[in-house]
Amino acid sequence: MAVIAIFNQKGGVGKTTTALNLCAGLAQLNLAPLGIDLDPQGHLTLGCGVTAVSAEASACAFFQPDAPLESAVQTLPSGVRLIAAAPELSKVDTLHGGDPRAATRLKQGIDEFLGRTAPVLIDCCPTLGVLSLNALIAADRVLIPVSADYLSLQGVERLDRALNVLETKLKRTFERRVVVTRFDGRRRLSGEIDARIRTLFGGNVCETRITENVSLAESPMRGKDIYAHAPASPGARDYRALTAELSRGGFFS
Repeated sequence: MAVIAIFNQKGGVGKTTTALNLCAGLAQLNLAPLGIDLDPQGHLTLGCGVTAVSAEASACAFFQPDAPLESAVQTLPSGVRLIAAAPELSKVDTLHGGDPRAATRLKQGIDEFLGRTAPVLIDCCPTLGVLSLNALIAADRVLIPVSADYLSLQGVERLDRALNVLETKLKRTFERRVVVTRFDGRRRLSGEIDARIRTLFGGNVCETRITENVSLAESPMRGKDIYAHAPASPGARDYRALTAELSRGGFFS
């Protein structure tokens, strides 16, 4: 099964919402996905209803040699397995930024301790530092959520260039998919941005668009995925369709 980094350097594009609900959708398919919250803000962790996580029982275990990595995995009632974030993740860049080996810790942890028996989805922090490099080096593929607004479009073009540079340095390629989020069909701008993204990235753009939906904004506040919070909502419909589309294309395999 694949390791997927869900990444965008711009905030507010639905990155964590996408990670949360793709994990939940895969759990409904009995695939026991593993979600890794690699953002010190811990929004995926909170969205899963998990609070007060210690460093030893969090993604910090990847950067602490004596921490038992397996103990950081918890199984949620939804069937999602989670490695939560803790505030101490914010110290990783300072503590490990000068160590070139630090960027491979996550890959080693997944390969040696966790295995690849189920899809792994990593919610990345929105900066290109040690944490995001760990996610990208560990990943087989990258999913880029892009909200249907002008600034987000500019951001994804810069991100695409940054990934190209990183591919050259790592001597490997990232299979990428772009998903348009926060799409509002009533706004002409949304349609124009969507068309521009599809022109720029062609077949790498998901057919499914995630429409602007209040339930998607509410569900993390309740500590629930969209299926638990509002299963009949447009948000649940869209993420169900996105999970199915990516599964059909072998993105999680």
